[in-house]
Amino acid sequence: MQYDYLIVGAGLFGAVFAREMRQRGRRVLVIDRREHIAGNIYTESVMDIQVHRYGAHIFHTSDKKIWDYVNQFAEFNHYINSPIAYYKGELYNLPFNMNTFSKMWGVVTPAQAREKIAEQIEKLQITEPKNLEEQALSLVGTDVYEKLVKGYTEKQWGRDCKDLPSFIIKRLPLRFTYDNNYFNDRYQGIPVGGYTLMVENMLQGIEVRTGISYQEFAVEQEIDGLPMIIDREGNTYRKVVYTGMMDEYFDHCLGHLEYRSLRFETQELPECDNYQGNAVVNYTEREVPYTRIIEHKHFTFGTQPGTVITREYPAQWREGDEPYYPVNDERNDDLFKQYLALAAKKEHVIFGGRLGQYRYYDMDKVIAAALETVAECE
Repeated sequence: MQYDYLIVGAGLFGAVFAREMRQRGRRVLVIDRREHIAGNIYTESVMDIQVHRYGAHIFHTSDKKIWDYVNQFAEFNHYINSPIAYYKGELYNLPFNMNTFSKMWGVVTPAQAREKIAEQIEKLQITEPKNLEEQALSLVGTDVYEKLVKGYTEKQWGRDCKDLPSFIIKRLPLRFTYDNNYFNDRYQGIPVGGYTLMVENMLQGIEVRTGISYQEFAVEQEIDGLPMIIDREGNTYRKVVYTGMMDEYFDHCLGHLEYRSLRFETQELPECDNYQGNAVVNYTEREVPYTRIIEHKHFTFGTQPGTVITREYPAQWREGDEPYYPVNDERNDDLFKQYLALAAKKEHVIFGGRLGQYRYYDMDKVIAAALETVAECE
């Protein structure tokens, strides 16, 4: 059998690319090393609750074309992301807004909040931030930094803020309105029935195989000076769309790119109908080992008699672990540029998605990148 594209990865980038190419009459096959489709947005039903197995995912965008696109495959509810921060028995609204400042200092007007923050920044006298701690202090002052930024950031990165470069935080948004909506985007929500169903609809009628890696499934050969991709059944492919780690594709020949990983502890609570009253509660003390607790039923305004919660722990990534967040510091960005130079010579391979491009993508940006790549292939 001759295929046009072998698509490695059944996450959003791979699913959108596969759908669009099939719509254009191309023959495609999708594989994924995991035993399921949908990548990190995979959801599964537990106690009749859609559980986000790889962390909370809230779809949001200001791009109407992307919003209309995803609505072909799912109906979205009206969930608004409004996380809560827990610090030593105190609860604060996120993002940093007037509700946060009122709780922290007793202020009631934007002018009072601005004055309080400016006063703290002025006392610090930081003119040229030398590290992340100084950068954050120069942006939000002492109280917001100590209670809501420091511990959470140190857990995420596994290092003290004083040991992290200042450029990691370019800005920390301060909102001087009583608005707890985390995102500014016009369109926001969760797919009714879960993300897995949405991706299933994208991949409808497309051949998909799970539980197999690219390295196990296919080999690349040169025949008469031209690259040829052949799978273990003898099928051939004109091109590969690779959404895994770029350095892994090249067998880490230039060294390993770094990532941060996550570990999840999910707990079913059949006797509890409401564990924390909110979908996401961040724990900003460094002494608390997890960064947040997710209560999945609140993403869909669930009324089930029980509930399911997940504690999310940041982790140092090691080879074999699941990579979640690229570490886009100077060393890794330089190394990725070297891998990009190798990739430019692989005209039969398209690298895409969060891992293939070594960058953090929101879901709408992944979809936009996939659609753009499709257009470039035409």
